[in-house]
Amino acid sequence: MNKGELVDAVATKTNITKKQADEVISAFLSVVTEAVANGEKVTLIGFGSFERRERAEREGRNPKTQETMTIPATRIPAFSAGKQFKEKVAP
Repeated sequence: MNKGELVDAVATKTNITKKQADEVISAFLSVVTEAVANGEKVTLIGFGSFERRERAEREGRNPKTQETMTIPATRIPAFSAGKQFKEKVAP
């Protein structure tokens, strides 16, 4: 499912226009992205949590030359599925 299909599904389920659904979904994504970028954890009970995680510096290998290299520390976005979501996917 892509964003357009999601907009259609939300519009149908909530009886709002596709334009309104698109605005709501875009606003939701923007708020979650901004919060995670600022180091906040966003928890939606039953669905899951979005958070920023720190990835430590580590050694890697260039696959072409087999030369070892240092991969710098970085921050990554992470999602942890909630209990209800997990149970729905894998009953």
